[in-house]
Amino acid sequence: MDRLLDGQYRGSDRPQEPSPGQPGVTALTARRTLEVTAATPAEIPFDAVLAGQTPMLFKGLVRDWPLVQAGLGSPQAARDYIRAHDRGVPVVGYTGDPAIKGRFFYNDTLTGLNFKAERAPLEAFLGRIEAVEGQENAPAIYIGSTDLDAYFPSLKAENDLGLGPEVYGPQPPMAGIWLGNRTVAAAHYDMSNNIAVCAVGRRRFTLFPPDQVANLYPGPLEPTPGGQVVSMVDFETPDFDRHPRFREALASAQVAEMEPGDVLVYPALWWHQVEALDGFNVLMNYWWNATPAFVDTPMTTLLHGLLSLRDRPDFEKQGWKALFDYYVFGPAERAGAHLPDDARGPLGALDDLKARRLRAWLLDRLNR
Repeated sequence: MDRLLDGQYRGSDRPQEPSPGQPGVTALTARRTLEVTAATPAEIPFDAVLAGQTPMLFKGLVRDWPLVQAGLGSPQAARDYIRAHDRGVPVVGYTGDPAIKGRFFYNDTLTGLNFKAERAPLEAFLGRIEAVEGQENAPAIYIGSTDLDAYFPSLKAENDLGLGPEVYGPQPPMAGIWLGNRTVAAAHYDMSNNIAVCAVGRRRFTLFPPDQVANLYPGPLEPTPGGQVVSMVDFETPDFDRHPRFREALASAQVAEMEPGDVLVYPALWWHQVEALDGFNVLMNYWWNATPAFVDTPMTTLLHGLLSLRDRPDFEKQGWKALFDYYVFGPAERAGAHLPDDARGPLGALDDLKARRLRAWLLDRLNR
């Protein structure tokens, strides 16, 4: 991070204030995501992003991608390029009435969702987008998080960052493609670090650090519009009487305005709302966690915490908080450091075998 502050990457060390009247600037866009210069994806300072908890936007980094170049020609050229790489495997897409204004969310009573999902050939969704392109009140059409390796391997081969284990760690990233017309993905967090590539059209990310969770008013754990908990606040018309703490979240908000060829990198658990701003948009992304395959998802722990800890008396919860700080959130080696190696068990360094034993022990306790 010191190199960033020295200006080596030619980015401001503080988020930039937007200019009044700039397109898309609203009360939500208090600060701009740090813009940093890199000649190639390999020059992205991932340690500064992740350890420094500093999202970074790299303008024009992959502008030479064939998909980006096709989209700069025209939306139709981009769609035809994608068609040429379609394996013909049906994809899952989502459609919402014009009344939702592109915001995929809940219905008014929170008993269901305001859109429908269906599996159909890619061509069916592309045809629908083309049929309503240019219409002011078009239905929202969206294909989200479609695995590139399974559905568009040749497209990925021609449009890739060229990064490997030196960044992603022992497990390869999950690479996906997202396409549609003007849509809004309500603010949510992902459990993985993210590289988001704006390939066609423009996108706007509104980002919040993880500690703003209470100020973003998370919705139900299930169902969810896209698999993750979303903020209940409508960013277009926030209701500060109903969600007063959202003002505090805005003080920590930052916005990344993305054009074709731009790359945004941000850490896991950062909240982000994503707006697709043009009649046809394509985003490619890479999710990764640099952890061994045997490491379980923390969401399992959180859900079990609801069952086992949340409703206990406060004095007990404070005691358990101290235990969690000691065993989980403190230095990994601390809890077993004073024990002989052969006596440490799961308190020592984990490997695949020890993880399987620990998981079996946990399942046995859960099934009692």
